[in-house]
Amino acid sequence: MSDMADIQSTAWTRPQDWLSLLAGLYLALSPLWVEIDTTGTWAMVLIGAAIGVMAIIALATPGAYIDEWMTALGGVAAIVAPWVFTYTDANAAAWTSWITGGVTVVAALAALPASRSVYRHEHHMV
Repeated sequence: MSDMADIQSTAWTRPQDWLSLLAGLYLALSPLWVEIDTTGTWAMVLIGAAIGVMAIIALATPGAYIDEWMTALGGVAAIVAPWVFTYTDANAAAWTSWITGGVTVVAALAALPASRSVYRHEHHMV
């Protein structure tokens, strides 16, 4: 097995999941430095925390491919949050949501093939 395959199939080593974790943490903590109302603050904190938790699950269990889909869904939630929670006029907060959401979606979907491969290998569905 190649070194890259080892990185993709070993717990706590998949770079895409680390990127999702960092994006989730950044989103959750960003109300500390961006100006936003209370509703937007809670939305960013809760969506960011959910992304972070899902990324930790993906890091701990590389074959949990359903979690990659859920992480991508968290990224989509971050992207639509400025409209749903009406903070598009708070430019820094809105752009933070859009960028971290986009990064999360791309990272989670990039991790999906490796995660499915690990799942299939673990369950002898090769």
